[in-house]
Amino acid sequence: MRNHLIHSSALALFASLSFILPTLAADLPAPLQGTSIEQRTQDDPRVRKFITPERIVWRSEDKGCSVTNAEALLGGNPGQASLDARNACELRNTTGRAGLLLDFGVELHGGVRIMTTINTKDNKPVRLRVRFGESVSEAMSELGGEQNAGNDHAVRDQTILVPWLGSIEIGQSGFRFVRIDLADPDSFVQLKNVQAVFLYRDLEYKGSFHSSDERLNRIWNTGAYTVHLNMQDYLWDGVKRDRLVWIGDMHPETMTILSVFGANPIVPKSLDFIRDETPLPNWMNGISSYSMWWVLIHHTWYEYTGDRDYLMEQKPYMTGLLKLLSKQVGPDNRETMPPGRFLDWPSSENQPAIHAGLHSLLIMTLRAGAEMCEVFGDDALKQECKNAAARLLKHTPDPNHSKQAAALMALAELKDAAALNREVMAPGGAHGMSTFYGYYVLRARAKADDIQGCLDCIRDYWGAMLDLGATTFWEDFNLDWTENAAPIDEVVPEGKKDIHGDFGAYCYIGFRHSLCHGWASGPTAWLSENVLGVHVVEPGCKMVKIEPRLGDLDWVEGTFPTPYGVIRLKHVKQADGNIHSEIDAPDEVTVVR
Repeated sequence: MRNHLIHSSALALFASLSFILPTLAADLPAPLQGTSIEQRTQDDPRVRKFITPERIVWRSEDKGCSVTNAEALLGGNPGQASLDARNACELRNTTGRAGLLLDFGVELHGGVRIMTTINTKDNKPVRLRVRFGESVSEAMSELGGEQNAGNDHAVRDQTILVPWLGSIEIGQSGFRFVRIDLADPDSFVQLKNVQAVFLYRDLEYKGSFHSSDERLNRIWNTGAYTVHLNMQDYLWDGVKRDRLVWIGDMHPETMTILSVFGANPIVPKSLDFIRDETPLPNWMNGISSYSMWWVLIHHTWYEYTGDRDYLMEQKPYMTGLLKLLSKQVGPDNRETMPPGRFLDWPSSENQPAIHAGLHSLLIMTLRAGAEMCEVFGDDALKQECKNAAARLLKHTPDPNHSKQAAALMALAELKDAAALNREVMAPGGAHGMSTFYGYYVLRARAKADDIQGCLDCIRDYWGAMLDLGATTFWEDFNLDWTENAAPIDEVVPEGKKDIHGDFGAYCYIGFRHSLCHGWASGPTAWLSENVLGVHVVEPGCKMVKIEPRLGDLDWVEGTFPTPYGVIRLKHVKQADGNIHSEIDAPDEVTVVR
């Protein structure tokens, strides 16, 4: 399985028809059609796949317990309990506790199915402790303590009763590793098989990216898969934590979805959910900037999809919100956004940076709002938004050394992007980045025409997570953590730092840290836009500008989804430095260079 389930190869596997289960028929069985049950039924857009572990990471070696034939769990046993116990893994306790740790090779969302044979003590159910982990050390941890292992949002550590000669499914979390311990003394169990129950949406990867740098290719694929995992009931921020619709997190996730899957309905479904959960004048998720992100996502969605009918459905709420936002400008032309003032966690104690970021974000939001008011036919509100944005431009905040704030200032055109890049964003390279706002730093540095600096940053920052065993990108990351740190896929040796348990801050201390967070997928969208060079010019991708910028790459090729089909692109750098391009676009899409 290892060749199929790690790193960039995982994407081809997850997208291939041989891997994807057929979706279940939407209709109920005939006897239930037309009954009250039909009215109470909700379809699940996801499918399930059973995955065998690829390796045994660890097994107990204490006196008083034994683990035998563990490798049997790596075989292709059929998913059916039977009386045949010849090739089973046995856990046996006398005075100790037998346990083993399984690696499924890649971060997954779902649970685990445990199947027993005919042999358990007294032919009775037995108790197993099951622990899920995004890292080896999390799966091996005890609840609480300095490393902060927990069961928040998704229960990942519990003791269950496993039937005699049967099977049971447990868990609903994000994980790669599963530890199983026989809980009771003087007992034994024989395990027929243990399989991950992978729960995900069956989606075609319409967008693609392949270049002369395999490290960048892996990063693009990993970002795409990170968001794919978070496309569950709704578009979540993380599959282990928080499993919620955080609307600010959704902006980079939406950009990745549009670059990889095209216009997936999970985005409007999630946008509408938060809208309906947040009556005005409340702020979405209790964070004032997140209501601005809701506006910006709608603007982007309309640009890429051209779905005017859906945008018009937002008019009552959108116009009310824009009226509220247009009043958040003080007499000194500074933003006056209320409490719940948040950009991202690493900048949360830098009050001048928060002001600079919110000030810039409000300008961007009001500009986007003015454009949507034109679609609404609301000329008065359009002018109100433009006037408020013009007033904000009269004040230039200080980013206070924050790359996040500087990036938003550049994108809002409050200050020259090249100057902000030279003074704030480029110094220190990837140091001082965050996985969430890293996307906006990349966009701002591209605006400053520093493509090479962006490519180096992506390789250093997101690439370092891959070097540490990541198969999805993390809630946050700091390059300083990497010094003397062990990767997530091995037991931490003595004298090494635990990259998962020993670091983190704010809400993500230690093992509470999510290692699959959709807001960290920014390089995927950025590479499609800036290296493949696809820029949407007219709503619905009716016109796109192709402007590849390869930096130190020799070539790049890939696809980009539009409502009319995919655009196929290949760009090759010539000996004189010029780029030769081959572009195949649907007839409905006008391409300009």
